Amino acid sequence: MVRGLPLSLTTARAALPIVFLLLFAMACRVSLDPDMWWHLRLGQQTLETGEVVYADAFSHTRAGISHKNHSGLAQGIMLGFWSLGGHAGLTVYVCLLATAGMACLYRSGSGSIYSQGFALVFGAACAAAFWSPRPQMFTFFFAALLQMILYAAKRRHQDWLWLLPPLLWLWGNVHAGYVAGFFFIAAFLFGEALNRLLGLGRSSMPVPQLKKLLALTVAALVLLPLNPLGLDVFAVPLQTVRVAGLGSYIQEWQPLDFSAPPAWGMLILLALLLAALAGSRRRLDCTEVLLVGGTMLLALVSARNLSLFAIAATPILSTHLAAFLRRKGWTLPRRELESPRRVIINLLLIIGVALGSLARFAQVTDAATVSAALARHFPVAALEHLPATPESGALFNSYNWGGYLIYHARQLPVFIDGRTDLYHDFLHEYAAAATGAETWRAIFARWRIGMVLIEREAGLVPRLEAAADWHRVYSDSLAVVFTRSSAAPEE
Repeated sequence: MVRGLPLSLTTARAALPIVFLLLFAMACRVSLDPDMWWHLRLGQQTLETGEVVYADAFSHTRAGISHKNHSGLAQGIMLGFWSLGGHAGLTVYVCLLATAGMACLYRSGSGSIYSQGFALVFGAACAAAFWSPRPQMFTFFFAALLQMILYAAKRRHQDWLWLLPPLLWLWGNVHAGYVAGFFFIAAFLFGEALNRLLGLGRSSMPVPQLKKLLALTVAALVLLPLNPLGLDVFAVPLQTVRVAGLGSYIQEWQPLDFSAPPAWGMLILLALLLAALAGSRRRLDCTEVLLVGGTMLLALVSARNLSLFAIAATPILSTHLAAFLRRKGWTLPRRELESPRRVIINLLLIIGVALGSLARFAQVTDAATVSAALARHFPVAALEHLPATPESGALFNSYNWGGYLIYHARQLPVFIDGRTDLYHDFLHEYAAAATGAETWRAIFARWRIGMVLIEREAGLVPRLEAAADWHRVYSDSLAVVFTRSSAAPEE
């Protein structure tokens, strides 16, 4: 110490908090996910009733149907953050889980903080497309944590495998994405077995560790039904992915669109990974191939799996990048102490980045910023023009706004919302009406629709404009509201 300065604060040590402050800032955004609203409402219901299997009362098209809410615990945690800080609280929720997940990826990789930081930033750029205030943030964190435990056994022979059964049990209580955990485990089991059989890989799990991993995976499967859903915890993920029309109507479930920005992060990360693999000249590792290839396939099938690809690819990129730099001799000598001047610069850099991250947080949680963003994405103004009660007929609403209505217009049961595991094939019926198909009148008659709240550009709007028994009562650049009169419908 010189004049109170910590001379051990080297540039490398200062880079660590700087990288994670930047990752925190990358996760900061206005909470606008359409599904977050119904998750908050279900969290309130679970807190009030203590039930995660309930007869639905939020939708008039599914009234009384049993819904198995597989994310009750996560919704309760989200509700806690919301109750403490509103939109700022949910931003903290997302940032904490995102940053903690990236910390697990840091521990899963290898190399200096410079090469690791490089990989982490590009990994975050890929994963961040689906960082949002939803229970799936726990899937991001738990998948990264599970992978860290598996890599600790593979590369450092550290035995944390006993954590897997409680981790997967907890994961199963917060989100149906727990099945991703079993995918990662399967990739390690088969990959490590192939490495040993073919003599590949630089490091591998000892055979006793592989046997232990298999036994603990079986134990995790036995433990999972200790859940409010019971044995249905195994069925819920399959019921969701089998929903007809899921990939046709819901963007995040559609195949990856390479013309859209979310795919660019994946392409850049994949290009960097392939370059690092070629440059490191390390032997092929079957576990790495299965992890990257499997998660890439999942992302190509459904864009929401981009974060799983980032989890798999980021530590592999950092490991091979470090090997490439060592092979080239492009490494910096490790320093244990710095000069007082350098320490001051390092401290100022940390403080500057911290202040920048706080400024970013303040910007995205500012009341005026949040209000303006909500008005751009949700029918805030249009909501005031909906009838207070459904006496004139039931509501037909946009799928994207169902969750918002569940939370903000509780007196009006919705036509549809983001709970796809509740609606199943009903997505086809909704899409037919929303696009103004010939059957829209029959659908409206079946559900006794008397008011409509939908996007201004929806195909249904021209149909309603031309109908004598429907009248537009409100319109803005985002939404339109129609109500039905007693006039005879036009044929």
